[in-house]
Amino acid sequence: MRLLGLAHFTVLCPRGNVCDARWESLSKTQRLEGLFLPERSSLCARLFSEAKKQTVDRTLSDLTGYYSRVMESSDDEKDGGFENSTPKAISPSVASNGAKFVDEVLSGHNECCLDNFRMDKNVFYKLCDVLQSRGLLRHTNRIKIEEQLAIFLFIIGHNLRTRAVQELFRYSGETISRHFNNVLNAIVAISLDFFQPPGSDVPQEVQENPRLYPYFKDCVGAVNCIQFPVMVAVDEQGPFRNKNGLLTQNVLAACSFDLKFHYVLAGWEGSASELRVLHSALTRHNKLQVPEGRYYLVDTKYANLPGFLAPYHDVPYHVSGLPSDHHPQDAKELFNHRHSLLRNVTNRIFGALKARFPILTSTPPYPLQTQVKLVVAACAIHNYIRREKPDDWLFRMFEHGDAIQMDESLPSVEVEQPMLFETQDLDFPFATEDLEMSLQLRDSVATEMWNDYINEDLSGI
Repeated sequence: MRLLGLAHFTVLCPRGNVCDARWESLSKTQRLEGLFLPERSSLCARLFSEAKKQTVDRTLSDLTGYYSRVMESSDDEKDGGFENSTPKAISPSVASNGAKFVDEVLSGHNECCLDNFRMDKNVFYKLCDVLQSRGLLRHTNRIKIEEQLAIFLFIIGHNLRTRAVQELFRYSGETISRHFNNVLNAIVAISLDFFQPPGSDVPQEVQENPRLYPYFKDCVGAVNCIQFPVMVAVDEQGPFRNKNGLLTQNVLAACSFDLKFHYVLAGWEGSASELRVLHSALTRHNKLQVPEGRYYLVDTKYANLPGFLAPYHDVPYHVSGLPSDHHPQDAKELFNHRHSLLRNVTNRIFGALKARFPILTSTPPYPLQTQVKLVVAACAIHNYIRREKPDDWLFRMFEHGDAIQMDESLPSVEVEQPMLFETQDLDFPFATEDLEMSLQLRDSVATEMWNDYINEDLSGI
């Protein structure tokens, strides 16, 4: 198996030699634009409830009826997307329904843009300017960049199929598909600008919480894997079937405590363990970088490694708080509890990502590598919005999510059992002394935390 990708985000390519030959034939510019990725099959499941889906369908139906007075079912100009496409004849005097819809949204209330295109109007226009100035998108005779981006965001933001979007924008399926892929490739190509490594300062979320500081002062974020449903050909399903029997791709992400992605590795088969995916992220050419002397938090599915602080596996790991009358019995239990409060940021960032782009949890009819690129593009847009509009409505829902301020009277819901790790088979790039030091670091943090806790006369966690 071969891996292809760019710094700060990476894409897994299961096609080996086919990709190697194609990669060698491409120019540097083409490689950066992500055009080397082969195409395969599609993703499954859904995030929105049935009620939400019905609401979207009704809205789409209303919009379609409203714009049906202008009946252009034309194709866009031929701009090289598909060599064998044959655009339909169009009347130059007939305006595009899609263009009118986009104009209505962008000239209306900001909430309308948030609902339809999943971002603020100013953020939307700025992204259009960025993609145009970098030469990644251009106006065509029939479709402006704003409409191209709107088509892409409307699809991934509402989990709609091409046929439904055709009804609204009044373009052929080929045109919708072509511009969808053009925008997707453009976002992937510019993603390097949106994925930034961790800084040198102590995270504010740690520094301002006495339960976390100074114990986790060297922590830069958290690493975790999430599995998105996937659909592949029958003869390729084996590796993608996870332990629950579902077809998924395994995606590793490193994130900060302010809900930004540092690094994304997408495309691993669902049957691959989290530790194996982490090994890939640390040993590939464009690898996950951990600043010297700093570390990420990981959960019980990972071993404690240099740069990755895991909880103790021989004591309970409470993922939803402790009963109000419960007091930790020793340093390990206290460490695990506070570790879980801080590491919960991965649940919040994945929650925000899926809420904004429900297509990630559904079954769009796209090739596998298109689905892999969709994960990267969604994470990049997430970071872009977080940078340009940190108080975005979806971020407000998740940034105060109860990772740190959670009610500690909630019951304990999970006790992790000791796990066996495949570290000996994976050949991690760590010396034995470094592994020992990572264990000592965890013990020293737990001891310091416990001593302060005892000195406060068990006043609270």
